Amino acid sequence: MFHANCHLSQISEITGNNYCCVQTRSKQECIMEPPLLPRESGQYVAERSQDVFVEEEGVQRVVEMLYTLRLSDDLTASGWKKANPLAPPSTSDQALNWVFVVDTMNFSFWPETETQQCEVTYKGTTYTGYMTLCAAITRAMDEGVPITDPKYFSQMTLEELRHVLRSDNETAMPMLQERHQVLTEGGRVLLQHGGSFLSFISQAGNDARKMVELIVEKIPSYRDEATYEGKRISFYKRAQILVADFWGIMEARGEGDIIDMDWLTMFADYRVPQALVYLGVLRYSNTLMQTLKNGELLSSGDRREAEIRGCSIWSVELIKARLCKLVQDRDGGTCSINSAIIDFYLWPYAKQHHKEMAHIPIHHTRCIYY
Repeated sequence: MFHANCHLSQISEITGNNYCCVQTRSKQECIMEPPLLPRESGQYVAERSQDVFVEEEGVQRVVEMLYTLRLSDDLTASGWKKANPLAPPSTSDQALNWVFVVDTMNFSFWPETETQQCEVTYKGTTYTGYMTLCAAITRAMDEGVPITDPKYFSQMTLEELRHVLRSDNETAMPMLQERHQVLTEGGRVLLQHGGSFLSFISQAGNDARKMVELIVEKIPSYRDEATYEGKRISFYKRAQILVADFWGIMEARGEGDIIDMDWLTMFADYRVPQALVYLGVLRYSNTLMQTLKNGELLSSGDRREAEIRGCSIWSVELIKARLCKLVQDRDGGTCSINSAIIDFYLWPYAKQHHKEMAHIPIHHTRCIYY
């Protein structure tokens, strides 16, 4: 997937794709240039963005806000449990496969209208959005469905998944067929690599970057890529959150010594950008804001969609860098706060403040990537 030591040349004006060309003795061979990695993609987009802007004052304000929380559990890997209260105990054998099942289907929960939301009630609490998926999977486990066993979910039928993900009301979870396709595909990959998520991910050693690369290489539905201003870019939202969730569970087990966690970026979805706009970190152009308020659907890969996601990534990278510098300057200590931890804080923050943020529209894109 990642190729090095190539001479890069743009050879297709029609497609706009970049190719990597190597001269051999007999001929010149060209392969498509790999996309920029998520952090570099974020910077590339932010430097060229036409409708989304990173605001210096907002970045600094959030840095100060997070600095006051630097010693709290909110900014540690234990923040993972707060964001995933319905996950099985981290010590259970099923926890890691639960994370794989949930993250493989972790996309596109926004409702067509606010009054028509998929809802799942579990143990007396009614959930919406992403939490409907978590509640449905944990409910299925309680009902004896082997939903965390790759032998089962690699070949489960669409109707079986429909039952597992059933809603309390008439509004079904969106994109059921796509969820079925990616889950069975993911299950087949696990069966080819030891039969569990742990056996699969262990092939990458303890390295977060290698884990993301392995997931993206082996499981097609995780290849969250686009083309922006003639350059291939990547966001890898679900692949990165899968690695971060794996880290969260291993950390809770006392086995979280995964290197290169700082390589991960925030997980570019539709909820955290809303929080970043609310906090003044991002600013949308008047045109884009009106487009979103009109409820216009942005296709996956649309320039404006790429700008929302790319600027979100880059703004959190700036927040992380400045926060760590602040901790070093004021406290004289090392900083262990990474972008995944900041995301683990911002996502529940967005959920908790959804009423105050109601005037800021999320962007609507129906796709399997987020």
